Amino acid sequence: MTYCVGLKLEEGIIFVSDTRTNAGLDNVAKFRKMYTWEVPNERAIALMTAGNLATTQATIGLLNERTKASEQRQSSLLEMASMFEVAQLVGRTLREVISEHRSHGMAASGDFDASIIVGGQVGSDAPTMFMIYPEGNFIEVSEDTPFLQIGEIKYGRPILVRAHSHDMGFSDGLKLLTLSFDATMQANLSVGLPLDIAVYENGSHTFSQRYRITEDDPQFQQVSNGWGDALRSAFDAVPGIERDRLQPFIQR
Repeated sequence: MTYCVGLKLEEGIIFVSDTRTNAGLDNVAKFRKMYTWEVPNERAIALMTAGNLATTQATIGLLNERTKASEQRQSSLLEMASMFEVAQLVGRTLREVISEHRSHGMAASGDFDASIIVGGQVGSDAPTMFMIYPEGNFIEVSEDTPFLQIGEIKYGRPILVRAHSHDMGFSDGLKLLTLSFDATMQANLSVGLPLDIAVYENGSHTFSQRYRITEDDPQFQQVSNGWGDALRSAFDAVPGIERDRLQPFIQR
């Protein structure tokens, strides 16, 4: 399992992915799940993957190869005229890989499925982000839903819904996503550090920040521990429910 999330802010987009993969408790490994492409002054694209590792690596391999082969440039991430066309290309490529696996007799239900988040900016179009399903279709981020998640999404979603605000800056956005991952890692051992982070600022056509949060990162530990303390303090401050209010429910 994995967890990836992208958050669109007024300033730009933040992408965060974990690096843990597992095929059982005795087969845990680390693999990169975030990939970026840049053309100076023209485009910057980030892509994150979740699902079957063979499927996602084959999809990324095809996308990379088609940026290098001149005869296939019409099907290249570096040639698409918009982020919508980029999402279409990624969706077709993902569907192609899954179909090929199944056509070779590997048709166990869902075993070769994967999902993808792709976002960034092409030319002067507004930056945007898409979530792509195994079937190749996709949805786009919106003002009502400014974040997209793939993988193990349920534990990290509540804080995104409750704490996000449209005028949030990069610093608070990174803190919010860090806490979303912390909640997920506390609840599910199949998601874990290191975390890969890429920050895209509107109009820059480059990723202003790209770095990895490791197990011994002091800022991550400070945020995680501080949030745990804050939750305990908030719990203690909330009025309790008196026992006589509970009695009717107990009797039923």
